[in-house]
Formats: sequence, C-alpha cells, structure tokens
Amino acid sequence: MSELNMLREAKRRFIAELESKKNECKDLSDEVVVSSPLSSREALGDPGRDDFPLLRGKEALMRAVYRGFAGQAFTAALGGFQGSLGDVMDLPLQSTFERAVFVSTMNAVLRSLGLAGKTVHCRNEGPGECSLNMAQWIKEQGVKSVGLVGMQPAILEALVNALGPERIMVSDLAETGTVRCGVGVLDGMDSSQMFEDCQLILITGSTLVNGTIDGLVEEASCNERRAVFYGTTIAGAAYLLGLERWCPCST
Repeated sequence: MSELNMLREAKRRFIAELESKKNECKDLSDEVVVSSPLSSREALGDPGRDDFPLLRGKEALMRAVYRGFAGQAFTAALGGFQGSLGDVMDLPLQSTFERAVFVSTMNAVLRSLGLAGKTVHCRNEGPGECSLNMAQWIKEQGVKSVGLVGMQPAILEALVNALGPERIMVSDLAETGTVRCGVGVLDGMDSSQMFEDCQLILITGSTLVNGTIDGLVEEASCNERRAVFYGTTIAGAAYLLGLERWCPCST
C-alpha cells in the first residue's frame, strides 16, 4: 500500500477546517452521512456514448450526503456506509472502500461550508460539453504534448482532436495494451515515460482514492511538469492542498 501522504495531509487540513467552523458543523455526531455507489444512469444519465468505464462496470461512483449537500468519489470498491461524520473521520483509510467513503464525505462537507464546489459529476450532455471545453482549453495552454492518467474517453478524444494522436500519451491499468482514439494505452503502473515526454499531465482525481496520487505528483515534480487534476473526486483535496483542477461541467 502506498504511503497516502497527500490524503492524510488533506485529512489533517480538513480537520482544521472543521475546528475553525465549529459553529456551522456543531458536533461530529450530529450529522448522519450516507454513502452509496450510484447506478450508471444515476451517475451519468444518458451521455450519448457507452465507452465510459462507469458504464462498463469497471468503476463505481460513491456518493455521500451531508446536510443535503452531495459529494462524490470514483472508486473500484462497492458497498454502502451509514454513520456519523465522526464515524467517517475515524476510518483508518486502509482500504479503497474506506478512502472512497472519506473522500466523498469530505467533498460533501466542504461543499456544505461553501469551501469546495463542483462536487457532482456532469450528466447527459455534460460529458460531451466537457470534451468541447477540453479541446479549447488545451489549445489555450500552448502545449505541444499532453499525458492523460486515467481513461476518460471524452477527454482523450478531445485531446487527440486538438493536438493529434502522436502528441498524446495515456496510461490506465485496466486498459493497458489497448488502442483508443489511435493512442496506445500504457501500463498504468509505470507512467515514467509520459512524465518525461509530455509537457502537461492530466490526472484523474480518483488517484486520491486508489492510492497512486503521491507517486504521480512526485514524478511531475521531479520532471518539472505541470499536473492538472480532473473530475469531482479531487474537489475537496484540490481546495485543501492547493492543487490545480479542471472540471468545468460538474455541478
């Protein structure tokens, strides 16, 4: 298991936020948190394409609700959780499931406090709009090569359309060895070549839950690469840790 330094630091800063907002959060036992994996239709609606990992059953979207505010986290873990905010804070974060419950809850709580936004995944036409936004955004960055950590087909398609397949690298453990949009998918366990060759690295926020974020951020730092996280999973941690995040169509 990785050291989970970034997740633990996010938790430390999250606790500090709760301490500073005692009048708003009250006691940790007051609020009940319910976290459960959404069905693919609940999560995405009808995005007009069927190649998202969520639709293929390769991942699930965990949802936590705190005082009517929702937070989410992508994960391969399944299962539901119900308990107080204090119960969530006591989770040891040893398993992927525990981390998904904690991260989705943290996103919901920070949203309730007005500190983190865009914690709910876009649905229906949203992924298509995300793709269009990405194509334009990448052109504005002035980069010639981009790496994508985590298979998000709409984003990959946008990157290829913007720069061409020869300037895109993508890594994803579940898709290793396949070819998507004319790009061969690299082994998700070894992204070193991507960080050496690509100017900008887009990283799925679910790395916070699966425990790989520390190594990826270290590689970006060692190679002096700009790392931008995408998706709803990273919403709260991006606020707490000062990470650059791109997720224009979430709500």
